[in-house]
Amino acid sequence: NNQGSVFQVSVLGRVIFILESRKILPAMILIHRSMRFILTRFASTLSTPYVQGQSPRKNLREYFYFVDHNGMLFLDDARMKNFTSCFKDKEFLIFFFKRIRPNETERYPEFPYISLCGRERNYIRCDDTPLVFTHVKQMADLKNQNVDGEDAFCYGHAGDLMHLPFKPDKLFMSPQTGRVYHPCEERFGSVGLVMSKLAIEISPRFTFEHGDGKPPTKFEWKGKVHDLDNQWYFKYRSRDDVTTANVDI
Repeated sequence: NNQGSVFQVSVLGRVIFILESRKILPAMILIHRSMRFILTRFASTLSTPYVQGQSPRKNLREYFYFVDHNGMLFLDDARMKNFTSCFKDKEFLIFFFKRIRPNETERYPEFPYISLCGRERNYIRCDDTPLVFTHVKQMADLKNQNVDGEDAFCYGHAGDLMHLPFKPDKLFMSPQTGRVYHPCEERFGSVGLVMSKLAIEISPRFTFEHGDGKPPTKFEWKGKVHDLDNQWYFKYRSRDDVTTANVDI
């Protein structure tokens, strides 16, 4: 059935990615090749313009992924996208996210990002941004960190293993969507989404001095009230999502 097909596609795609990225013995590669016809068969039943694991030329293989608004990673053609079907292996997630960059290949422009792994191109599209922050952690609590008083913004659902400095004064909430954003590395598009659950948890900390129809102006964190700087956001995103709300920017 369709659910079984999607499950097999997900499992095979993950196995193939790990096998090639770690350069497993040639015998394992033979297994890879013998299994590929199954992957092609099931992926071809989906209404997509690609086949997972396709090889447009010698020594190149292509896969397609999707990042949802909670930052979970899926095979793009998986019809059921939930916690059960997302990728969870932390080593794989770190390997994958550390290699994300803009897609400049001129292939599949609807997938704006790509994660390169040797002979593999892993194309990525996302519900909003490829990087989604999941939780805040004090730097002193992280392994190999001895910095007191600083916080880390973790992402990628790899526990505390991937993170950027948390800057509470840079949080931006869109008055149109209610989504919250925070700066991130340029290779991710410079704008990272805050996971919905976390955004809801921190929303009482915002102050809206100009009303709910405009972005918040202040954010309280650890007893300190920060004046919010929204200008960074508009360097990378269109202002159209707030101009209809008569926002002063």
